[in-house]
Amino acid sequence: MPKALRWTDTHEIAIALEDAHPDVDILSIRFTDLHRWVMELPDFKDDPDRSGEKILEAIQMAWLDERG
Repeated sequence: MPKALRWTDTHEIAIALEDAHPDVDILSIRFTDLHRWVMELPDFKDDPDRSGEKILEAIQMAWLDERG
């Protein structure tokens, strides 16, 4: 059973987002959409209110790194 993802699991979230949205332009994503996509990940189990711009930006940069 996969471990539940939390906002601090930026690298694991980035991998899951790349699998779910491989064709998206990562740098043009609105943070509102990024937040929703993270919340929609099947293994994500954290409080929606615990995220903020800093966390979403870290996820976005990890996703960019993951895509390489």
